[in-house]
Amino acid sequence: MPKSLQIVLALLCLGLSALAIAGCGGSDSDSGDRLDVVATTTQIGDWVREVGGDAVAVDQVLEPNTDPHDYEPRPSDVAAAADAAVVFASGDDLDSWIEEIVSDSGSDAEVLDLGARVPERLAGGEEEHGEDEDEGEGHDHDSEYDPHWWHDPRNAEAAVREIERALGAADPARRALFRRNAEAYLRRLARLDAGIARCIGQIPPAERKLVTDHDAFGYFAQRYGIDVVGAVIPSQTTQAQASAKDVSALIDLIEREGVKAVFPESSLSASVAEAVARQTGASSDYELYSDTLGPEDSAGATYIGMEAANADAMVQGFSDGRVRCQLDP
Repeated sequence: MPKSLQIVLALLCLGLSALAIAGCGGSDSDSGDRLDVVATTTQIGDWVREVGGDAVAVDQVLEPNTDPHDYEPRPSDVAAAADAAVVFASGDDLDSWIEEIVSDSGSDAEVLDLGARVPERLAGGEEEHGEDEDEGEGHDHDSEYDPHWWHDPRNAEAAVREIERALGAADPARRALFRRNAEAYLRRLARLDAGIARCIGQIPPAERKLVTDHDAFGYFAQRYGIDVVGAVIPSQTTQAQASAKDVSALIDLIEREGVKAVFPESSLSASVAEAVARQTGASSDYELYSDTLGPEDSAGATYIGMEAANADAMVQGFSDGRVRCQLDP
């Protein structure tokens, strides 16, 4: 679609009725004198709202339980980017579509790649899934870094500081407000980090064996001493596909390692994870939030709630339900 037509469609979308506007995107309406910004992912949107408070109107591109790996931009995203003072991105190819959105909007807003500025970085995966009778259409994934950096709260802290800096630069009159909000939220992140460490510490290291839908928890595992045994989709992107050979090898590994739980992910179909669990006798009762926050009424509706819920699910799965991690988000 020509860029000019995309922008026209975006403007038409903004001119529809209130009901239609609700379907066009996730932007805050009637922003008034608030600072307009765009956040690509649910995690980043949550952080920006914490730092910006009522002084910032956040257009969050992704909705809860939306897979960022295969997202297709909408005309309303282009319109929101045109008005944004700052665009916050996650980086590492997770939300590479934001570059096209900003370009099509004609905006000169700063695109801040938060992933490029965090302190803890893990190597990306290099997977090539071919095309055969088991796999169907293949997909290549080659990223320098694992894109799931937010699962280490220390990286979340660094991202929040960058958000504070960028908002303060865009709206100097409210810089002190952004600083106060950021400092209050950083204290909550530090408590979260310490609380998760205590919870995971209840489980003997030899029993902290993690199998998930896809390879999204390397940062969480490194931070809290968890052994990532494998994943149903052996890739850091959900666009890859597991072959029958992959699944068979994972089943053998789960049985050999004595894995107690296979953890489905909230934004993906649980069918294969559940089938693997049934085959091995492992549990599939404990769901994780991986690439996205959960809906508003869920335990994972905020970043802090998401990671607290993940810690609780893991300790239950590792312990056959005998141990809980009940943190106060």
